[in-house]
Amino acid sequence: MDASEAVGRAWSTRQLAELAGTTVKAVRYYHEVGLLEEPERAGNGYKQYRVPHLVRLLQIKRLSDLGLPLAQIAALCRADQRPDDAIRVLDAELAATIERLQRVRAELAVVLRDRAPVDVPEGFAEVAGPLSEADRAMLLIWSRVLDERAMAELRDMMQTRSDGDDEFDALPPDADDATVEALAVRLARVIAQARERYVSVRDPGAFGLRGAEEARRTVLPAMAHLYNPAQLRTLARAEQIRAQSAPEDLAPPTEEDR
Repeated sequence: MDASEAVGRAWSTRQLAELAGTTVKAVRYYHEVGLLEEPERAGNGYKQYRVPHLVRLLQIKRLSDLGLPLAQIAALCRADQRPDDAIRVLDAELAATIERLQRVRAELAVVLRDRAPVDVPEGFAEVAGPLSEADRAMLLIWSRVLDERAMAELRDMMQTRSDGDDEFDALPPDADDATVEALAVRLARVIAQARERYVSVRDPGAFGLRGAEEARRTVLPAMAHLYNPAQLRTLARAEQIRAQSAPEDLAPPTEEDR
């Protein structure tokens, strides 16, 4: 092939697509959005793509492979434009994605190692093993109404199984008043200790992602649905006992008390 033949070389749409490592559909779409100019047509009506079309298509594919959106590629393909800002934004997005994927892998490692539940918010797999199905569901809802600090305090609280947790999970819907009262007294102590240590327990509304009222409108119906009547009575009574008791009355029991 001499120089004149090389300069006059033309490709069909399919040939161009194969040469660039893309598809005929992609080439046609680039025409539609204005990224790739339509070539001249031969006498038989077929498109005739030449070297500038190939170069342009290769540029589009390269930038697209890097993750740049097509909306930015039109300007970035011009010789007088440098894609520095767009590349920096893309790099930051990729870094955030990598960090997220690393966290996900760490969570999956915990799930596989400890057979931990997967239906809990990020960061809770390691501490959520003993939770009931209702508690796990409630935890997901808390993650949508509380901010990061409150969720971090909740995760810290869950490091230790509280007194009465197992009994609360097993409480039947028709539990008698004496059973509810005894358990409520124990849980009142737990609530008092948590309020003393964690600011988000004292004022959860202050840590609501969308305000205290929105948190209340989400959490109360969820609790009413997820917990049985005896459990709800126990929680209400425990908070009542906590509010009406002096701090010294809710101190952890001593060995003598036990």
